Amino acid sequence: MPNEQKRFYGRIGLALIFVAVLSAFFAIGGNQWLSLEFIKENRDRLLAFTEQNYALMLFASAFAYLASTAFSIPGGVILSLAMGLLFGRWLGTLVTVIASTVGALLVFLAARFIFADFARAKLSQSPMAAKIVEGFQNDAFRYLLFLRLVPLVPFWLVNLAPTVTNISARTYFLATAIGVIPGSFVYVNLGQALGEISNIEDILSPEVILSFTLLGLLIVLPALLRRNDTGPRRKT
Repeated sequence: MPNEQKRFYGRIGLALIFVAVLSAFFAIGGNQWLSLEFIKENRDRLLAFTEQNYALMLFASAFAYLASTAFSIPGGVILSLAMGLLFGRWLGTLVTVIASTVGALLVFLAARFIFADFARAKLSQSPMAAKIVEGFQNDAFRYLLFLRLVPLVPFWLVNLAPTVTNISARTYFLATAIGVIPGSFVYVNLGQALGEISNIEDILSPEVILSFTLLGLLIVLPALLRRNDTGPRRKT
């Protein structure tokens, strides 16, 4: 079988797996499990089960987070809160960062090498995506780091947009790993006080968004200043 044909069947097979997982997730009501109400209602049960099966829950939670990111299943904030509730701020943050980074890398590789055409078609329909892709042309690392820090751009969109640029997998991995640390810590830390959170909007307050935005600007500002300094100057 020619390599081109193998690649075609590989794309079809992976696409079917992707669709099957998402369909199964919603068919069994998985979206209800990834809700703030479900976590709060089952808080005591989850804590008790984790205490009795700590290692099992740790690996299961990490895998669930990785899978949700890899298959672009909404619910990352809820899972981060759950990590804080079950494992505390430090271990919870560590597991969240590793799982979300690896999951995002899997999406990146799949979209670039398997779903490249689909990703381009999908992103071409979004004006926001077009602007994001354009931003990668100058300093891909800093730009991706900025997008990871600022919680205004959907996580799945930031995962897909770089696939149609020339950013390397290594740069993508490093920028993602660093960029998700502040947000992960905030959400995981809030998870320890889950009973006091009544709505997801309580987490992403204007103050929190502003803080992340300023942090992101500190990351990209040096690159912007360098770009202006090295740009063409008019003769006087």
